[in-house]
Amino acid sequence: MAGEPAAAGSAAGTGSTTGASSTDTVEGALAVLPGPRAEESGFELLWQQVVAEIGRARSIDLICHICPDGDALGSALAAGLALKGLGKEVRVSFGDDPQIVPESLAFLPGQELIVPASAVPDSPELVLCFDVAAESRLGLLHDKAFAAPVLVVLDHHASNPGFGTHQLIDPDAPATAVLVDELLRRLGVELDQALATCLYTGVATDTGSFRYRATTPATHELAGRLLATGIRHDLISRQLWDTSSFGYLKVLAGALDRAVYEPDAAEGLGLVWTWVPYQELVLFSVTVEEIEGLIDILRRPAEAEVALVLKQDPDGTLRGSSRSKGAVDVAAACAELGGGGHVYAAGFSAREDVDVVVRRFRAALRAGRD
Repeated sequence: MAGEPAAAGSAAGTGSTTGASSTDTVEGALAVLPGPRAEESGFELLWQQVVAEIGRARSIDLICHICPDGDALGSALAAGLALKGLGKEVRVSFGDDPQIVPESLAFLPGQELIVPASAVPDSPELVLCFDVAAESRLGLLHDKAFAAPVLVVLDHHASNPGFGTHQLIDPDAPATAVLVDELLRRLGVELDQALATCLYTGVATDTGSFRYRATTPATHELAGRLLATGIRHDLISRQLWDTSSFGYLKVLAGALDRAVYEPDAAEGLGLVWTWVPYQELVLFSVTVEEIEGLIDILRRPAEAEVALVLKQDPDGTLRGSSRSKGAVDVAAACAELGGGGHVYAAGFSAREDVDVVVRRFRAALRAGRD
């Protein structure tokens, strides 16, 4: 079970983040996991294989999706710090150019491990992907990731098609950070404040500060263990949700002024949508990453089941973020536009005009209702 301590007396139970870099040590940790070794299959066998691959590897590249959010970057940095403590050569990266860490995530520990996409080897020894729901979300690192003989995908998106050589995909997990917590347990890494800060950021981000439907008793149990390390969850939450530039307020005002409510969309359940032109971001010195939370404001009206925000990149590409309150599968709708995600939170990218993209999304909603 995620979060249980490793068995006493084993390499995995030392509570140390060092001295576990050999294959023998990792295999020793595997030997004390509960259950018969010879008859293991399915997800448990995948975990064993991944831990063994990590044990054999000298150099590991950790990749999260482009335009990373708290779960993506928090998961990658937590794993990176843990693996560095185990004596591995570690690089953390994501396939954007320019590569920008959102200001709201500037507090995350381990950012010294981040390298530009160009610094990732053309043929990495081992790649771990975090929160990457589709190959397209690898961006500039797509070809390098697939050149690795071992490509491990740790994710919780139900829409993930299962790329790579090893797929640790759990749609029931509220965040990829939950899978990383399990990985650390299996590697015998004890939580400290740096790891807990990264993992708490991931879990809090993807559960909407523990408000979303995917939040379970186990989610709160994990949060409790993370808080027990002494992290300041209040400061983390303030940085994630309650801090912005003044320019963001101006962009927010424009986006809300452009908001459109369509009561007949989504089979009469209602759609509210808006868009943010790139020129407006430039005018107020706001990054596209800074307005990620706009969708959580737009989804508030009681009249609309579905919300959609389109954010324009410099090249004109529109990044769509959508949310549903429970009666519409927005992941299915976004999949029709080449994206994906969760049933109630999903996204896509498109190179068409705003009115064309909204029309396509609206049509997809008719087929996406639960």
